[in-house]
Amino acid sequence: MAKVKVLVVEDEIITADDICFSLEDLGYEALEPANTYSEAIRTLETESPDIAILDITLTGKKNGIDIADKINEDFGIPFIFLSSNSDKLTVEEAKKVNPSAFLIKPFHKEELFSSIEVALHNFTETQREESEENIIIKNALFVKQDKQFIRLNFDDILFLKSDHVYINLQTVQGEIYTIRGSLNKLEEQLGAPFFRTNRSFLVHLDHLVSINASSLQLGEHEVPIGKKQREILLARLSRV
Repeated sequence: MAKVKVLVVEDEIITADDICFSLEDLGYEALEPANTYSEAIRTLETESPDIAILDITLTGKKNGIDIADKINEDFGIPFIFLSSNSDKLTVEEAKKVNPSAFLIKPFHKEELFSSIEVALHNFTETQREESEENIIIKNALFVKQDKQFIRLNFDDILFLKSDHVYINLQTVQGEIYTIRGSLNKLEEQLGAPFFRTNRSFLVHLDHLVSINASSLQLGEHEVPIGKKQREILLARLSRV
């Protein structure tokens, strides 16, 4: 299980540090803050954040709205605008790039938390309405746990088990998370190295320990596999 990774783009160093400290206190992973457009794009490319907090006004020719445009075009993650200026013109310009939330400086830590969680929720709900699938951002599946989103890296998933309209996710760390969805659609989303052993199970082959007559061993867990699927898996592994 990994923390939600947050990129902060803010050209006032003290403010940026304060935001990052607050993010860490709230249980997020705060990346090294970016001060300019070019720094922000570089971090987006190299660190793959899950969400960004963008100050609208930045030093240089390009501002936070330009970064938001680039995010919408190339990165596909939610973002929150941050500004000390809430005049009508600024708000109208910000609305054009569809931010997930808008924070006005100064703000409290609780407002930061609620803005991030609402932004993640709205982003996932919008994507779900469009695709009718669970939401994946940068090789991670987002799961709502209590009042906060949990980021599950693909590599942390041992197997998925279908239970009617729900899916139980067993992690390498021993945790179990339950989401609503279709195993067929998740199989398409997750891709290799996940493998469908039967109607109910989808396993991560990187965690495969052994192949038995009618089951697979993944860590301490035994997962059933059909005869035909076993033949397909053996053929697939022989080509690796």
